[in-house]
Amino acid sequence: MIPEQLTQGQFDTVYNFLSLTIAAQLFTTIFLFSSRSRVLPRYRQALVISATVTGIAAYHYFRIFDSFRHAFTTDAAGGRGIYTQAAGESFNEGYRYVDWLLTVPLLLTELVVVLALAKKLQASLLARLIPASALMIALGYPGEISADNMTRNVWGLLSTIPFLYILYVLFVELTKSLDRQPESVRKTVSNLRILLFATWGVYPIAYLLPIYFGDTGADAWVGKQIGYSLADILAKCLYGLLIYKIARLKSYADDPAFAAEEGHHEQERAAA
Repeated sequence: MIPEQLTQGQFDTVYNFLSLTIAAQLFTTIFLFSSRSRVLPRYRQALVISATVTGIAAYHYFRIFDSFRHAFTTDAAGGRGIYTQAAGESFNEGYRYVDWLLTVPLLLTELVVVLALAKKLQASLLARLIPASALMIALGYPGEISADNMTRNVWGLLSTIPFLYILYVLFVELTKSLDRQPESVRKTVSNLRILLFATWGVYPIAYLLPIYFGDTGADAWVGKQIGYSLADILAKCLYGLLIYKIARLKSYADDPAFAAEEGHHEQERAAA
């Protein structure tokens, strides 16, 4: 639940973290789109999907940022003082859930695509993961907008079931896929498993903060915005860059001539 007041420090903290997230998502999108030619054609789809994820996130963070700026106002000279909820305005947390409903299935898809697993296995994984991800987001939203701790706990618990199922399937399948990946890729894929657990684990922690600090606690609300923003940077931007690294390494392993050509281009760039 949105707090009635924010101190100057709390307002600035949320403002700056939202701004940081916009920049991270936007420029990761630009980088991934511009880097498509640096991997073999069979892996470019993964980069396009990854760039689409961060592009969607950048758009929604613009909307979140705009909603936040209009939700709080201050009468202090120069805009320095206590911020209170603006009359007729509210902070729309729904933008995050619309974003996650679109981007989480795409995040799972780009991972499956870049690993270049057998078509039958790809189809099986996506058939399990995408419905589970949609269910996870849908179940979390009623608790997010509720002012009642019991309601938030119940919906949060229900949302955790598909959440744990997704992590289990990913961990098992990523572990199985390690033996089928080139030697140069295995460490990166192994690190990706750790990133998934570490970053996805931030979301439920941020979700639970209002329960432990009280529904109207400004500190809990600010902490939740920080947690969601950092998790989105790690789970989308850093994740996307790891997908790019995997695509590059697999391209080198699949085609030595391509690797030699790319190495030559890199030497030319370094010399310039």
